[in-house]
Amino acid sequence: MASETKAAGAQAPKHEEATAPAPAAAASADGSASRGGLASVSQVVALADQLSACADQLHERIMREIRAYEGATMPEHVQAAARALFEDEVILRQRANGLYADAATYTVKSLGKSQKVVIALTAEAAEKIRKITRIAEVSGLVAGLLHLAGAAATGQPASILAALDKIRAHATAVEATKPPGVAPSAAETA
Repeated sequence: MASETKAAGAQAPKHEEATAPAPAAAASADGSASRGGLASVSQVVALADQLSACADQLHERIMREIRAYEGATMPEHVQAAARALFEDEVILRQRANGLYADAATYTVKSLGKSQKVVIALTAEAAEKIRKITRIAEVSGLVAGLLHLAGAAATGQPASILAALDKIRAHATAVEATKPPGVAPSAAETA
């Protein structure tokens, strides 16, 4: 994923504090949740908001990893993972920006998943990115988010559903690596 592009103008946020995604975004402003996910411009914009929040969490997670070394030399494999994730952050921001810019053309008529499910899954991904202890575990989840961002731009329900399944699978895999005694997330118990 990181090799897709290094270029094109997106910058990492200038702030150190990333805000957590707002669960309130799950309800669409126009009340169109009953038509299915990504069926309106406001729903596509809500997805772009969530993808931007995921990019914010990714940036904060990478910076936390870098700061953890307190000036000591980072192992090469950690440096490589951080570089790849920075590149993925840029791509994720570019795709979210593309969804904002062209939201009207990216509506999906029959996704088969509610907007609430789409937003809840991306909010859960942002939270997992924030909480994951090993940075290498972030890459699969970010790959799923990049897949979702690209699939949303196609407007094809099958691609979007496959991306959602990929995110869910990676989120479950991350959950499975938690030490015993850590409670499952609210999204997984629902």
